[in-house]
Amino acid sequence: MMDVRRLVLLRDLAEYQTVTAVADVHHVTASAVSQQLRALEAEVGKPLLLREGRTVRLTSAGRALARRCEDVLAALERASAEVNELAGTIDGELAVGCFTSGFPAVAMPMAETMLARHPQLRFRFLEGEPEETIPLLRQRRLDLVVAYRYRHLGTELQPGLVSLPVCDDPFMICVSEKLRDVVEAEGLAALREQPWVTFPVGSCREANVHAARTAGFTPHQAHVTASIPVALDMVAAGMGVTMMPAMAARNAPPGVALLPTDGLHRKIEVVVRAGTERQPIIAAALEALSLG
Repeated sequence: MMDVRRLVLLRDLAEYQTVTAVADVHHVTASAVSQQLRALEAEVGKPLLLREGRTVRLTSAGRALARRCEDVLAALERASAEVNELAGTIDGELAVGCFTSGFPAVAMPMAETMLARHPQLRFRFLEGEPEETIPLLRQRRLDLVVAYRYRHLGTELQPGLVSLPVCDDPFMICVSEKLRDVVEAEGLAALREQPWVTFPVGSCREANVHAARTAGFTPHQAHVTASIPVALDMVAAGMGVTMMPAMAARNAPPGVALLPTDGLHRKIEVVVRAGTERQPIIAAALEALSLG
């Protein structure tokens, strides 16, 4: 009988490519990972890895087994859900990851609704971008993640995950009030000569650049900040222009005009591990979001 925890290590090795990277993900030593993988080989009775000096590669058997890992994990999740459904109670702790601007719009209303119905519940929240929280969901350190994806960037979910749509979050052009009229008349192209406030490397920055190039120009990225309030303060002061999702711009200061874009938006979704949708506490969360 194969040990599921060892199977997860094999799956992660197929994804991250090195034993050291897998060890970092699981917060253990590389030697501990190697030991567990050798034990898995003994359980299977076939070589799963080709060791070449300090590097390892999966054999054809190793790749086949790694591909089946998500099926095994989903089956176990469904079995656990069925057992917990029989208890007929909704209690325990729900670990939720959420991006910053998603807390007031999605995560907090969900928690308030759930606690009103099930006051015995406990929550553990982690603030982070999807690229930080989704891996923790796959490693079972989180139970549910409020995330976003940009359709035009073509980002796909990793195997073993299921997403349920919550809403669309439209992008807004953020300019000082003195630029409102020209942007309303000419659209994004009116900002081709303006200094732009952009964000560190990430999907929001990519969305800004993509939108500008679609409008026929490459934005002059004069300022870079990771802070939404700082970006909006710069816009209010007339130091630059930017674009950001409506959820992020909801507390824009006076002097900032928020104007709609031409169909650019991000998809807000709840992501869970495949097979957990019927876990009572997760089903309650989906119901609170009207997704159940």
